Amino acid sequence: MYLTNFKLNNFKTYGDLDVDFCSNINCLVGNNGVGKTNLLDAIYYLSFCKSYFNSIDSQNIRQGEDFFAIHGSYQFGEDLVHVSCVQKKGQSKQLRWNKKPYKTFGEHIGKIPLVIISPNDQNIIMGGSEVRRKFVDGVISQTDKGYLEHLLQYQKALDQRNRLLKQFYEDRQWDEPSISIWDDQLVRHGEVLYEVRNAFLKEFLPLFSEYYSWISNSSEEAILKYISRSETPLPQQLAEARQNDKYALFTTVGPHKDDLELSIGDFNIKKFGSQGQQKTFVLALKLAQFEYIFQRCGQKPILLLDDIFDKLDMLRVTQLIHLVGTDRFGQVFLTDTQPGRVENIFAEIPNVEHKIFQVTSGTLTLTENTNAAHV
Repeated sequence: MYLTNFKLNNFKTYGDLDVDFCSNINCLVGNNGVGKTNLLDAIYYLSFCKSYFNSIDSQNIRQGEDFFAIHGSYQFGEDLVHVSCVQKKGQSKQLRWNKKPYKTFGEHIGKIPLVIISPNDQNIIMGGSEVRRKFVDGVISQTDKGYLEHLLQYQKALDQRNRLLKQFYEDRQWDEPSISIWDDQLVRHGEVLYEVRNAFLKEFLPLFSEYYSWISNSSEEAILKYISRSETPLPQQLAEARQNDKYALFTTVGPHKDDLELSIGDFNIKKFGSQGQQKTFVLALKLAQFEYIFQRCGQKPILLLDDIFDKLDMLRVTQLIHLVGTDRFGQVFLTDTQPGRVENIFAEIPNVEHKIFQVTSGTLTLTENTNAAHV
């Protein structure tokens, strides 16, 4: 599966764009602020129905315009599939597969698997537990529709329970039967989340360890550990936390409080890891994400590499591009500020299919290979 043709209208810095991509490595080069990352984000939209960088859809509409539209044509074996996402101001977002609208966006997740590696990923280490849960849930959801449904239902029950807690405080009364209804829903879906996350980590850890060793070229042991209170049955947790929940006005226990402990040997990487170790850790997480999705669904995800030259030295970047240019990976998009840098790398590995595009203020110009892009 790969993206063959891509069209943008009024998305962020782009007015109108129509471009053809190759099935292997596509390089977007240009100065900072010209729209390289915005293009990656638009590709991300067609996989996840949302932006990787801005959760407010209307803010991704180009200034002065009333809508944005993203259209992609994907080659699935012998089949060509057209996917489109349109957001108009004041209206609901529309997502279509071969012109057929979805009833819910959840139906689309996993159909176009994708992994993005971005400087923002440093938040997986430096951010709060919600960022690490989001990473785990995002990986699993691309390969397990049942898990995604339990996750959505758990979040709905959690929101309802939290509203009740605030309402009870305002009304100065407590309704145990009402809160118990949502407790039952949290238990029903939450226990599944815990079991699936636990199983996922056991399968994911060897993949992560392999990539960490390859990138770091060291014998350091990188560890992921699932931190949860679910060793105690969730009904018991909720019962014991009743008083705390009443005072806090929100649900203080459950899978929505779980976390990942990230460490190298005995040391927490957030507190004691060097900048290089942290960058390597994140990159290994994302490459393991690619491998896990591929093994699970049998389809190579599209890989977006945003500003990887800031993460690794030139030797590692060259090794990485050589790796992703092999049959082990599929279609890749990467950004860089220096065109000569990627040209030199491809000169060393000339058998890798690639296109290099110069990005300037929302336009693309093909600078290497024939078949120039139409913009």
